[in-house]
Amino acid sequence: MSDCVGIVGVGLMGQAFSHHLLQAGFKVQGFDLDERRLAQLHERGGTPVESPAAAAQGARWLITSLPTSDIVREVILGPKGVAEGTPKGLIIADTSTSRPEDSQRLGAELAQRGIRFLDACVSGTSAMAWKKDLIVIAGGTAEDFEAARPLFAGFARAAYRMGAVGSGAMAKLVINLILFGNRLALAEGLVLGMKAGMEGESLLEVLQDAACSSKTMVDKGPKMLKGEFSPEGHVRTSLKDARLALEQGARLGVPMHVGKLWAELQQEAYEQGLAELDSSAFIEVLRGKAGMPKRT
Repeated sequence: MSDCVGIVGVGLMGQAFSHHLLQAGFKVQGFDLDERRLAQLHERGGTPVESPAAAAQGARWLITSLPTSDIVREVILGPKGVAEGTPKGLIIADTSTSRPEDSQRLGAELAQRGIRFLDACVSGTSAMAWKKDLIVIAGGTAEDFEAARPLFAGFARAAYRMGAVGSGAMAKLVINLILFGNRLALAEGLVLGMKAGMEGESLLEVLQDAACSSKTMVDKGPKMLKGEFSPEGHVRTSLKDARLALEQGARLGVPMHVGKLWAELQQEAYEQGLAELDSSAFIEVLRGKAGMPKRT
């Protein structure tokens, strides 16, 4: 089997995946509902195809990068889905942020069909994806994970196996929960400091060099400071992810104080018309509550 990769979902993340895989010498064939995304794939040297099934034909690995686990299921098992075009030995790597139970159910159903499956979530923004500064956190058998290492090395700087199918999705929700807290604290601190009359750029410089420093301050601090919210991820996606984390907290009986507050703020940002902006745009909700001018 050739080193051909199929991709279903060539959006913010899928575009970066395909770029790096093509640069690494893989053949990439992709499907997306957006014709503009397919045109961009073609311009980079990839092959647009007409269906998820076609994306799987002749491929060694197939990546799904989609908004929800329901869409992942439809793309794989629905009409003209991946399962229809699956060659023997194909490994499906779902990089979407999915509900862990959905990944487990899909993995079990695919196993009955002889199809190998990893819930191979990624941690990082689309800007980080373009720099190949992502990590993969995967759930699945050790054998399937090792067989997918060449794929992961093509678009990520590191890959970790967390356990059985579903554990990658769960680990991604834990990462997101902690990330929520970082971003919330940064936004609240910036608003407090600027409302007190501090110069924003100087404040951010100090925060990035202080004991509280984090990647979030480098990645999202300038966006929050300037009110420049070109999407590296969306408010609507962050809201979906927050709800998934809250579901797991309720299922497992774990307090989710940060998760609840994050979901509330992303919901407010969504209702204020910021759904398609970068997830850091929620700082505008805090600025509004603090009586500071609107920037969007």
